[in-house]
Amino acid sequence: MPLVEPWSFETEIFNRRLSPHRSLSVGHFRLLLAIFATVCALTTIPFFLLGAWPVIGFMGLDVAIFYWAFRANYRAALAYEQVSLTPLELQFAQVSPRGGRLEWRFSPHWVRLEREEHEEFGTQRLALVSRGERVEVGRFLGPDAKADFADEFSQALSMARRGPRFS
Repeated sequence: MPLVEPWSFETEIFNRRLSPHRSLSVGHFRLLLAIFATVCALTTIPFFLLGAWPVIGFMGLDVAIFYWAFRANYRAALAYEQVSLTPLELQFAQVSPRGGRLEWRFSPHWVRLEREEHEEFGTQRLALVSRGERVEVGRFLGPDAKADFADEFSQALSMARRGPRFS
């Protein structure tokens, strides 16, 4: 019976899926759209009664643009980044909202996480840097989420560099 847990070079040390935060659920968006459309409809009634009927078209256009903007926002939220780290390889993938995928593979021993900090605003940029190649990570995350990710990933990266512990 072994005294330590089995360990292999394929053991995943770190695996994270980074995705943009959207604070408004789809159900709440529908409610917001219904309220906005109702307010627009109610405000056009006096204009219609006064004979300024073209205002109805412009208010309808406002509702359509409002809907289109939120739909584009939700479509953009389908993008994500996948970070996976084993003792032998760091895999980083960026997936676009349409499903296009870009992948990078690095050796954990040669890659470093570069942080750009601002005194007032916190972590501004994160990038994986290895042998002249630089890939930005989590550009859609807020400063606090970037800092949390950077701390966790840095610990995992140092663990991957250390290798297995057999005692």
